[in-house]
Amino acid sequence: MCRWPTSHDEGIRRCGVKEHITTEPYVRVESIDKDSEFIILASDGLWKVMSNQEASDCIRKIDDAQEASEKLIRGALSRKSYDDKSCVVLIFH
Repeated sequence: MCRWPTSHDEGIRRCGVKEHITTEPYVRVESIDKDSEFIILASDGLWKVMSNQEASDCIRKIDDAQEASEKLIRGALSRKSYDDKSCVVLIFH
């Protein structure tokens, strides 16, 4: 059994998770304006099998955020993603 200490980074090291795994998120600053359509917040289970453009194209014509999120997860599953898959889509109307 591996108990996580208070620091997530320390827990990863103690529990023997591979060295190449990082807890550093990919961070990007974008301006939201009248032309913004949506934002996709997703875990690496999606991004390891789908590019930003592929994900955008996949949901561009969907008006329901829940439906868009589910479609992206189904896409990751169909591409045999073995990582965790979490996805939130924010749609601007």
